[in-house]
Amino acid sequence: MRHTLDTPGVRRTFEGMTSSPLGDYLRGRRAQLTPEALGLPVYGRRRVVGLRREEVAMLTGVSVDYYVRLEQGREVSPSPQVLDSLGEVLRLDHDGRQHLYRLAGLSPRPEPPAPVEEADASLLELMLSWRDSPAIVLGRAFDVLASNPLGEALFGGFQFSRNLTRSTFLDPRARTFYPDWHLVAENTVAGLRLADGLTPGSPAIREVVDELRVKSPDFVTMWEQNDARGKRLTTKRFLHPEVGHLELRVHVFDVRGAPGQELVVYHAPPGSPAAQALSLLGTLAATRTIG
Repeated sequence: MRHTLDTPGVRRTFEGMTSSPLGDYLRGRRAQLTPEALGLPVYGRRRVVGLRREEVAMLTGVSVDYYVRLEQGREVSPSPQVLDSLGEVLRLDHDGRQHLYRLAGLSPRPEPPAPVEEADASLLELMLSWRDSPAIVLGRAFDVLASNPLGEALFGGFQFSRNLTRSTFLDPRARTFYPDWHLVAENTVAGLRLADGLTPGSPAIREVVDELRVKSPDFVTMWEQNDARGKRLTTKRFLHPEVGHLELRVHVFDVRGAPGQELVVYHAPPGSPAAQALSLLGTLAATRTIG
C-alpha cells in the first residue's frame, strides 16, 4: 500500500488509513503471538495471523477503540502504564520494551535492580583468557562482582573492601595507590550519581551513599556537587606496592545482559614499562597461588 507523508512520525495512506512507527511495531509484535501462547481460547477459523486487536486491548486493559488508534497512529501519547502493560502482553524483552518507550517519545523506564547482582559465568570465562590485562566486573554501586587473576593482583585482593567506592574514600592506602586520588574520587562519585539516577531506589547504592555521608567528609563535598557522568578517565595511574608505578589505559563496557553492570579492562601497550610491570605482577600472583 502506497503512503504519503502527513504529520511528523505519522503516515497517511491514499485510502485514508494512518500509521506510525509505534503502530507498525505493535502490529508486527501482535502478528508474532498466538492466542494459545497467552492462554486464550480459540473458536473457529481465524482470519488474522497472530492476535486480534480486540485480544490485545482486552489483555492490556484498554478499550478496543483506543488500541486501534494506537496502531493507526491517531493516538501517539500512551502513558507509561499502558506501555508497561503492552510490553507484558506482547512478551517484549528488555530491549523490546526500551524500543517501545522510545517509539512513544518517552524515556525508557529503568529496570528494577536485581536483589543480588552476579556476574555472568560466560563473561568470567572470557576474562580469564586475558592473561595480560587486568579486568573486573562492577555492579551498580561499584561492587566488584568478578575479576580475573591479574585484576585481583592489581587491586591487592581488595583487602579493605570489594566495593571500590568504599575503598576509594575509606581505605587510607587509596590516596597512595592512586597518585591522582582526587580525580579518581570525583570520577567515582559522578559515576555513582549517574547510576543512582538510572536505577533510583537501588538498595546497594543507597547503602553506600548513606555510609559514606557519615564517614567521609570528602565524599559529602563531592556528592553535593551533583555531577553525574560515566567514566571519563581514559588512562589511570597506580602506585602498586609490589611493582611500582603503572599507567594503564582504561576501557569500560556496559554489560548488555545485566543492565547497570560494567566490564572494566586495564591495558598497557606491548613493550611499555607498564606492560613489563603487569607481567611481573602476574608472575608474583601465580607464585603465591602455587605456594
